[in-house]
Amino acid sequence: MRECFEIRDTDAGGRIGQLSVPRADITVETPALLPVINPNIDTISPRRLAEEFGAEILITNSYIIYGTDDVRERALEDGLHEMFEFPGAIVTDSGSFQLAEYGEIDVTTEEILEFQHAIGSDIGTPVDIPTPPDVSRERAEDELETTQERLELAETVETGEMLVNAPVQGSTYPDLREAAGRHADATALDVFPVGAVVPLMNEYRYDDVVDVVAGAKRGLGADAPVHLFGAGHPMMFALGVAMGCDLFDSAAYALYARDDRYLTVRGTRHLEDLDYLPCSCPICTDFSPDELRMLEDDRREEELAAHNLHVTFAEIRRIKQAIRAGNLLELVEGRARSHPTMLDGYRALLDHAGQLERTDPVSKGTFFYTSHESARRPEVIRHHRRLERLSVPDSLFLTEGEPASRETFDESWRVEPPFGPFPRALSRSYPLTAEVPGRTDRSALRAAADGVRRLVETNPETAVTLGHRGWPESVLDRVPDRVALVDLTDE
Repeated sequence: MRECFEIRDTDAGGRIGQLSVPRADITVETPALLPVINPNIDTISPRRLAEEFGAEILITNSYIIYGTDDVRERALEDGLHEMFEFPGAIVTDSGSFQLAEYGEIDVTTEEILEFQHAIGSDIGTPVDIPTPPDVSRERAEDELETTQERLELAETVETGEMLVNAPVQGSTYPDLREAAGRHADATALDVFPVGAVVPLMNEYRYDDVVDVVAGAKRGLGADAPVHLFGAGHPMMFALGVAMGCDLFDSAAYALYARDDRYLTVRGTRHLEDLDYLPCSCPICTDFSPDELRMLEDDRREEELAAHNLHVTFAEIRRIKQAIRAGNLLELVEGRARSHPTMLDGYRALLDHAGQLERTDPVSKGTFFYTSHESARRPEVIRHHRRLERLSVPDSLFLTEGEPASRETFDESWRVEPPFGPFPRALSRSYPLTAEVPGRTDRSALRAAADGVRRLVETNPETAVTLGHRGWPESVLDRVPDRVALVDLTDE
C-alpha cells in the first residue's frame, strides 16, 4: 500500500481519499482541484485561493520559473511557498507541456527534478513525453519507452520528502495506457497523472478520454492517486471522478475569464450573451451582467475568474457529497445531459461498468433509474453475476405480477427491470429497492431479459416460466427458447 494515499469512501470508480504531502506537512482531501498558477500572471492570488476558496493544493510550472531569470532567483532564494504566500501543497510541472507545444525544451529530468526540489516543490514531475492522440502505434510505443526510462531515472534522483509524479502516457491506445500504468505503479514514485488528454478534451472527445483513463486504471493499483492532467472544466469533473481520478488541475478559470467567458457546470457562456447570472456565488449576487460588462478589463477579468472558481470548487464539493451518499452515477447522468459529447463519455464509462463494479459498494441508498443508461450501471451487472450463486428449485415462475400457487411451481420469484429475476426475500435489499419509472423503457426490459437468460443458462435443469407485462418481441427474443412465456397484461 502507498503510504501517501488512503481511500476513505467509494462509489462506482470514484473515491474520497486523503493524499498526504509530507514536505508541505498537509493532507489533501481528494477529489481535489489544483488551480493553475502562472508565475508571471497573478489573476487570483494564491493566498486568496487558500483563504477565500479553500484551496489545499495548487500547481505551477517549474520550467517557466526555471527559464525566467528574476522569478528563478526569487524562487531559489525564498522558496515557492513564501513567493506565492500559499500555505497548502504546491505541485510543479516539468515543462512537458512546452515540449508538446514547441517540440523541445532545454532541461533534463535530473535537472528539473533537482530544481523543483531546490525551490521547495511538494510534488515534482519528471520530463515525460506527452504523446498526442491518434499518432501511429510505433511512435506511441517509442515515446512511451522514453517516458518509462525517465520514470526509472527519476527514481534515482534525491528528492527528499518531495513526492514525485509518474505520468502515464500511451496516446489513444488503451492497451499501451494499461502497460504504462503497470510500469508506473511498479516504480517507487507517488502520484500518477494521466497525460496528453488535453487535445481530446479540446475536441470534446470525452469517450476517448474515458477509454484512455480506463486503460491506465487497469494497470495502476487501487491505492494509486490519479491526476487527470488538464481537465479544467467543471462540466466533466463528475465523469472524471467516476472514472477513478482524484486530482484535477484547472487553468480554465483564468483563461476563460480573460476571454469574458462565464463558467457553469453545463458549459461556458460569453458574458455579452447573459441577461441574468444563474449563480448565487458572491460575484453573481454583487453584480448584474451589465455591471460586470462595465468594469475595467483587469477588474472584470478578476471578478469572472473568481466566479469561475466558485463554480469549480462547488462542483468538487457536490461530487464528494454524491460519493458519500452513493449517488455519484446519478450526478454523472445529469451532467451527461449538458452536451452530446458528455453523453458519449458517460456511455463509454458504462462500457467499463464491469471494471467499476469492482470498487462500487455492494450496498448504499436507493438506486434511482433516471435514464436508459441506468440499465448498464455496475449494480445491474453485479446482480446478474450474483444470479449464478442462487439456489434454484426444479420449477420456477418468474413474474412481474403476483406469485403462483405452490401446487403449480416450486417457487415464484420477482422480475424487476432492469435487474431481472430475484427471490422475493431479497426485495428489500439494495439495489432491488430501486425507484424505477412506471413507464419502463426498453433498455430496462432488455436488461431484465438478460438477467433471466443468465439465470436460465446457469440452471439448465430448472423448468422456468416467465410472466411478463407485454414485453415486446425484441426483448423476448433475448430470453432462451426453453422458457415458457405468459403475458400478464390483461390480469
